[in-house]
Amino acid sequence: MTQKKLKEMEYGESGVVIELRGSRHDLNCLGIRKGKRLEMITRQPIKGPVVVLAEGVEVAMGLEIAALVVVEV
Repeated sequence: MTQKKLKEMEYGESGVVIELRGSRHDLNCLGIRKGKRLEMITRQPIKGPVVVLAEGVEVAMGLEIAALVVVEV
């Protein structure tokens, strides 16, 4: 398995959150928690947003936030 920042995942790639480097409160409010499976839906190349599927819910965030989430793919 490989570790990547969420913002580095490719379209259709999925993985499990293993580390949160930012404010846990802010990420929890988005539904992003350790152990949760995420699937990359879309990633805009310049300034975001990143959209992931988290247990059936689409979650959008900026690249800065996506850089704080580490997933194992």
